[in-house]
Amino acid sequence: MKICCIGAGYVGGPTMAMIALKAPSIQVTVVDMNATRIAAWNSDTLPIYEPGLDDVVKQARGKNLFFSTDVVGNIQSADIIFVAVNTPTKTYGVGTGLAADLRYIESVARMIAEVAGGPKIIVEKSTVPVKTAETIKEILSANTKGIKFAVLSNPEFLAEGTAVADLINPDRVLIGGERTPEGEAAIKTLVDVYANWVPRERIITTNLWSSELSKLVANAFLAQRISSINSISALCEATGADVDEVGNAIGKDSRIGPKFLKSSVGFGGSCFQKDILNLVYLCQSFGLPEVAAYWESVVLMNDYQKKRFANKIVRTLFNTVADKKIVVLGFAFKKDTNDTRESAAINVCRDLLTEHANVVVYDPKVPAHEIISDTLGKGVTNARLTVATNVYEACKGAHAIAVVTEWDEFKTLDFAKIYAGMPKPAFIFDGRNILDLAKLTAIGFRAFGIGK
Repeated sequence: MKICCIGAGYVGGPTMAMIALKAPSIQVTVVDMNATRIAAWNSDTLPIYEPGLDDVVKQARGKNLFFSTDVVGNIQSADIIFVAVNTPTKTYGVGTGLAADLRYIESVARMIAEVAGGPKIIVEKSTVPVKTAETIKEILSANTKGIKFAVLSNPEFLAEGTAVADLINPDRVLIGGERTPEGEAAIKTLVDVYANWVPRERIITTNLWSSELSKLVANAFLAQRISSINSISALCEATGADVDEVGNAIGKDSRIGPKFLKSSVGFGGSCFQKDILNLVYLCQSFGLPEVAAYWESVVLMNDYQKKRFANKIVRTLFNTVADKKIVVLGFAFKKDTNDTRESAAINVCRDLLTEHANVVVYDPKVPAHEIISDTLGKGVTNARLTVATNVYEACKGAHAIAVVTEWDEFKTLDFAKIYAGMPKPAFIFDGRNILDLAKLTAIGFRAFGIGK
C-alpha cells in the first residue's frame, strides 16, 4: 500500500511519520509545494518542534517515510491520499472573519481529479466545515475519466506539545464515510491502517457529517472550559478568591473533572478560535442565531482575558509603563511547541507597545524573526521590541516580568537572583496572580510553584 499526504505542516508531518513507524509495510510520502519546508523535513532540523518527533522521523525516514515536492507523481501512485492543507478563517467576502477558507481544499481536489490515474481513497485530515466532503466528491466526480473515488473524514485530535504521545496512544481515532458498500470498504481500509497500533475499540466509525462536525465540537468544548475558568479568574480577583483553589475544588467533582480548569492569559493555537468561529458561521448559516451567539461568547471572553492581562500590568505599575522595561517570557501559544499562531503573547506585546513600554521577549524555541514579524508585521521594526537569547540577560533591569507561556524552564529560574537586578518595586505576572517579588523573596518562590 502507498499513502500520500498533501500538506507537510503540523498535522500531516507528525501523523504520517507515526503511520510510517507503526506500519512499516506501508510506503508513506508527505508532499508539499513548499520546497523549503520539504528540505527541512529531510534535514536534521525539522520545521516544527514536538517532543519526540525527531526520533520518530529519523527511525522511518528513508525506509518507508519520504518527503517530496513531487505532488503529481505521488498522487498518481498512491492508494490513499490524505489532505492536510491549511483551512484558515476567511479574510474576505462572504463569511469574513468566521467561515473557513476552503480554497486550498478545492485546489487539491481539482488536482487529484485532473491527475489521478485510477481509483483512490481521499481522506480529509484538515479541519473542515460540515458538508465539505460533499464539495470534494462533486469536484472528483466531475472528472471525465470515469474514475471512482471514496471520500472519508478522519479529523486529527492532536494537542501541540504532546502530539507524538497523542499519536502513539490516542483517546480515539475517528473515521467517517458513506454508508454504502464502497464507503464501508474504504472505511475498513483506513481502519486497518490505524489498527497496526491502535486498539480496535478506540477506532470509531461514523457517517461523514458526524465526523466532520465532531472535530469542531471537540475544540469548541475545550475552549469553552478555558474561557469559563478565565471568566471566573476575573471574579476571583474582584472578590479576593483564589482561582487556582476554585478550579481545584470544582475539578474534584467527577461530573466536571480537573482538565482545562487552569486560568491563563487565554487560549491560542491554530484550532480553537478558528474552529469556534467556523461553528458560529455554520449556526448562522443554518438559521440558529442563538446557538451562534452562545459559541461566539467563548471567543469574546478569550479576547477579554488577553486584554485584561495587559491592562493588569499597566495598572499595577502605577498606571503607566511608558519607557519601562517589561519582559515577556514565552511567545509560543503553549509550552513544548514552536507554534505561535493566535498566541496570547502577540496581543500582550502589542498592547504593551501601544503603551510605549520597552518589551523584551524570550522564548526557548521561537526564533527572533518570527517573534518580531508576528507582533509587528512582516518587514516592520520597532526599537521598543527586542528579542533576548538568554533569560537572565532579558530580565536584568526589568520593571516587571510576564510569564505568558509556561515553559518548564521558567519554573526553575532563580527569581531571587533576577529580583536583585530589578528596579523596586518589581512584579511578576503569571496569568493568574500578580506576585510582588519583594514579598516572594521572603516567603519563598516554591510556595507559588515557581523559581528556586
